[in-house]
Amino acid sequence: MLWWSPDPRMVLKPAEFKISNSLRKTLKCVVRNSVWEVRVDHDFPAVMRACAETPREGQRGTWITSEIVEAYTTLHRSGRAHSIETWFDGVRVGGLYGVSFGRMFFGESMFAHKTDASKIALSALVGHLRRHKIEMIDCQQNTPHLVSLGGREIPRRVFVAHLKQAIPQPAISWGFDKTALLAVLARK
Repeated sequence: MLWWSPDPRMVLKPAEFKISNSLRKTLKCVVRNSVWEVRVDHDFPAVMRACAETPREGQRGTWITSEIVEAYTTLHRSGRAHSIETWFDGVRVGGLYGVSFGRMFFGESMFAHKTDASKIALSALVGHLRRHKIEMIDCQQNTPHLVSLGGREIPRRVFVAHLKQAIPQPAISWGFDKTALLAVLARK
């Protein structure tokens, strides 16, 4: 398996999460409308498969191999890997997955089959992490999409120093729903 430890490291601090006016309108609609749901850990392997199978502009394939799915599913069964899923009218339309240790979340991949569906999942995750005072989401690689949401690069040494204090802390609970979006909408 490949292992990456880039320098600099792309992170998203929940306190610095940016939402555009159009995403804010979408999130308000999601909160109000019962056809929208945010589910946590409903079908973790399906989220990984969707991340692997969803075409991405400029990419010919995926790094999410069957060995990766197996390894992360084992982490999921142990309570370490989680999926945040966006559902519309009973159909999974977007989501993300990642790994959580202590007070740290390592985002791995996202997918969307409906406009803003992955951003809804990320927004709910950010709201949940804010409630638990999580300071950082690891995003690994710099992308324009992450920059638009408030992500930024930090030196690997700063990232590693943060890990040393965040990982030993007690794990957080992973039961939440779309009301986690209220923590994001409350901020201007």
